[in-house]
Amino acid sequence: MDLTKRAYSLAESLLSEPLPRRWAHSLGVAERARSLGPILDGDAALMEAAAVLHDIGYSPSIASTGFHPLDGARFLRDQEGVDDRVVRLVAHHSCALLEAEERGLREELETEFELERPELVDALLFCDMTTTPDGGCTSSRARVSEIVERYGPDTIVGRFIQRAAPEIHAAVQRVEERLSVAEEPGQPR
Repeated sequence: MDLTKRAYSLAESLLSEPLPRRWAHSLGVAERARSLGPILDGDAALMEAAAVLHDIGYSPSIASTGFHPLDGARFLRDQEGVDDRVVRLVAHHSCALLEAEERGLREELETEFELERPELVDALLFCDMTTTPDGGCTSSRARVSEIVERYGPDTIVGRFIQRAAPEIHAAVQRVEERLSVAEEPGQPR
């Protein structure tokens, strides 16, 4: 089974029944990843796989630390033997190091999982932070506001996302600029 088919099957098995809204979000994030084909070159399948898998750490069947990037990445690495680059993207998606710091898990995350190439980290962040919880498209500003409202400004997630907001918006802008250049006729990527 190829990487993306396996990723969809695995994510569906972990999210669709216990967390249908999280599954809808993951499908939306994967759809956004497919839209980035013009700037991903040979990494389009890798990005789509990481996008659909990015939130599997929320699955009650694998959650252990309560920090979904770390739980998801460990599961993919230890139980499923998924491509190491996908695992690293899941581990570090959407400014995970900042949330890990809030949770006292930064050293664990940093020592267990290397960062993937910055342009791929940006691409997955773009996909996640421009997709609503129900899988629709949104702006990064609206998404950050929605997360703060859903979790509360003084919770771990609320504090983390407010701290991460400048980097989230900057990454989204970098991806949008790359897409704009890639869509111009005759322009190198």
